[in-house]
Amino acid sequence: MNVQVGFSGGRTSGMMLARLAAQPGALDAARVVFANTGREMPETLDFVRDVGVHFGIAIDWVEYTPERPWFRLVSHETAARNGEPFEALIRKRKYLPNQQARFCTSDLKIKPAKRFLKSLGWRNWTNYVGIRADEAHRAKQPQNEPWQNAFPLIDAQISKADVMQFWRQQPFDLRLPSVEGKTPLGNCDGCFLKSERFIAALSRDMPERAAWWERMEAETGGSWSKRYTRQGTREFVTAQGDWIFDDASALCQADGGECVV
Repeated sequence: MNVQVGFSGGRTSGMMLARLAAQPGALDAARVVFANTGREMPETLDFVRDVGVHFGIAIDWVEYTPERPWFRLVSHETAARNGEPFEALIRKRKYLPNQQARFCTSDLKIKPAKRFLKSLGWRNWTNYVGIRADEAHRAKQPQNEPWQNAFPLIDAQISKADVMQFWRQQPFDLRLPSVEGKTPLGNCDGCFLKSERFIAALSRDMPERAAWWERMEAETGGSWSKRYTRQGTREFVTAQGDWIFDDASALCQADGGECVV
């Protein structure tokens, strides 16, 4: 049976992968796939590399390309670091993804992994997904796809606390801050599903990373959110100062891409 192990580059899926590697034969027919959008933090890319080296796991790194075969294989050394795959997708689509049209996850992660596996001759497979027992509501099966999802961490009743304890016991960790068990800088650095407060903090603390998101808005004439633009957020932070981060009413605190006004 063919098995895909989806590795997001985060602590939860990293723990899932380490547990599978410790089970004799569990990865014999598996391909571990990490899809790089080009907007991951450098620490995430280092973590993917380190998980592979430390646990002795071969990891296939894939990226979207706008021409056939619609993916390419890369490595830690050659992986895009300035949003190139994401930018290529935006140029092809000619508009930005947003809360109502979230095509970025599908086109930058799911489809490149699928096309890579099909290029190996795979027709059907099982996809191991790193979802914990305390977030089991996120566990879903795909529709009209050649794979079925499996959730080994749910089956093992692994919680957020278990994941954090596991990495405390390892000689390395994802070098991004954990806030109440979440990693705000995980996945794409300025993702539109992150809170307005986070986006504002990114503009203040990492202006060189926030600049790419603002540039994409300027070049497409669109915006990542219907509530605010990245330029407007940057100008607001510059004008108002740090007090806005202490006032809960100044910026939307909720993740999910949009807030109730």
